[in-house]
Amino acid sequence: MTSIFDTESLLAIARRGLMLVLSSPSGAGKSTIARNLLDSDPRFSLSVSVTTRKRRASEIDGVHYRFIDRAEFERMRAGDALLEWAEVHGNFYGTPRDAAEKAMREGRDMLFDIDYQGALQLQEQAKADIVSIFILPPSMAELKARLLRRAEDSGETIAVRLKNARIEIERWRDYDYVVVNDDLDRAFSAVRSIINAERLRRDRRPGLFDFTAALLAEEID
Repeated sequence: MTSIFDTESLLAIARRGLMLVLSSPSGAGKSTIARNLLDSDPRFSLSVSVTTRKRRASEIDGVHYRFIDRAEFERMRAGDALLEWAEVHGNFYGTPRDAAEKAMREGRDMLFDIDYQGALQLQEQAKADIVSIFILPPSMAELKARLLRRAEDSGETIAVRLKNARIEIERWRDYDYVVVNDDLDRAFSAVRSIINAERLRRDRRPGLFDFTAALLAEEID
């Protein structure tokens, strides 16, 4: 008799998507880890946030962010079209609700590159779907060096980011996991290990009910 394992695999078991939240102080490496994750894992889609912030030279509208004005942001917020929103460095950021909820229903994973304010809001609204990881720099000196090497911000802006970094780091206890990015490859490997384990959680795999029922009903010689 043909075994169900000939037509089913663990990857084929229906599951609900997860929301992976990556947060860190500016310059700690969360955006690089997020890009590497998207490039290496087709099961992830990036949650493209809307923001009132000015676009950087290296950013593409609709890919890195959707850049909108304050009036449009206020309309989305008032209309409950944002799953979460936050004010960071004087600019507003938010996550469109429809895209995230559709991905969860279809079993696709969504990646959120957001700050601790947004992470807390997501946890309040969809805690069972959230896997949150906070990325720490190895030292404040290294964090400053990375911001300087990025060469995208003025000295005044860098000073503000470093000041805010201390506030953000104080929130590390609000996250499920904490990864120190002292080496990008090691940090990325740690994030991958977390994701692999979380995808196998029983409560994220409703397809296990049918799979185990078929397994128990299988007749063997």
